Amino acid sequence: MQYHLIATCSLGLEAVVARELNNLGMSNVRSDNGQIHFEADEFGLAKSNIWLRSADRVWWLVKSFPCHTFEELFQGMKTIPWGEIIPVNGRFPVDAHSHNSTLTSLPAIQRTAKKAAVEVMQNKYRRLVFTEDGSAHYPIKVFLVKDVCSIMVDTSGSGLHRRGYRTLNAAAPLRETLASALVQLSYWNKDRLLIDPFCGSGTICLEAAMLGLNMAPGLTRKFAYETWPIIEERVCKMALQEAQDTFDRHSKLNIQGYDNDPQVLKLANFHLQKVGLQGRGITFNLRDIAQFQSDEEYGIIITNPPYGERLLEREEAEELYKVLGNIKRGLPTWSVYSISSDPQFEKYFGQQAKRKRKVYNGMIACNYFQYPGPPKKFTQNRVF
Repeated sequence: MQYHLIATCSLGLEAVVARELNNLGMSNVRSDNGQIHFEADEFGLAKSNIWLRSADRVWWLVKSFPCHTFEELFQGMKTIPWGEIIPVNGRFPVDAHSHNSTLTSLPAIQRTAKKAAVEVMQNKYRRLVFTEDGSAHYPIKVFLVKDVCSIMVDTSGSGLHRRGYRTLNAAAPLRETLASALVQLSYWNKDRLLIDPFCGSGTICLEAAMLGLNMAPGLTRKFAYETWPIIEERVCKMALQEAQDTFDRHSKLNIQGYDNDPQVLKLANFHLQKVGLQGRGITFNLRDIAQFQSDEEYGIIITNPPYGERLLEREEAEELYKVLGNIKRGLPTWSVYSISSDPQFEKYFGQQAKRKRKVYNGMIACNYFQYPGPPKKFTQNRVF
């Protein structure tokens, strides 16, 4: 069976997720605002969940239809063969979203959609009540935009940012999906030194490590689709085995995280153990940004420095941006990538960014300021 799937993501990351899907071999990949549509079979559905690093969820688009009234919503929902999708004891909670549409009452939309799905299942199973106490989970989303209704089922379950390693958080954590996108938007690769001088609980460093070692972010977690009878167990096992087989279990990296808070460094090292990459060249140490120095060339800094409105007074945050700019000027072969909500970041950094991308850190509108250094030079041995 071919599925029309939608990977949702934060605004500004559509191109990153589309590239990931193309690299995974998905077909008919196309981007919309916060949504990347693609097509896949059961194996592709499982593979996209296991491997996508910067997407929030993977949805199955079951049906779309014009919808101006509750009757149209009810009848549209009834055309979907829910009894062939959901087992008799399956759980199917209904959520709703409405934007620029005639129907605006979310509770009423949810009730109407749920009633229609129940009627379809009553006709299939010849029973009036459904206990919804089974393990199979089918979260249904009624998505109304400009009077077009899209009925989607969540294949992921919990959000894809929940890799399983980050069980404790520092203040103002960076979501794993965004951290991975920041790394993918940089020039970093597994052969280059990566430093995060404001590493906090270690998210950027750990996401880079997983990327560099080809470790699938969903390798150790569970997904909603795994509970569905319509997805064969052997398909789930095949997708997971492929991820196990391609994980580089031997290479070492050079990834260094620094922070001036010993408590968050304890969290970073705890998360390193949880992800199982200790001894693979990822280190977290106590160091203030003002003490930063390096004899290396062509290093890369990817960081999420404190924002003035959340952790420090704005003046202190601005001083940190100045220090970061001084580091870049003192290390001309290095590349610096920094996310910040401060529109004056470039002023304090002391240089206009070569590239700037608008992204969202949770609900905070930010820019990703990119200062790539020169390409790394490789010395080749001449053969005579």
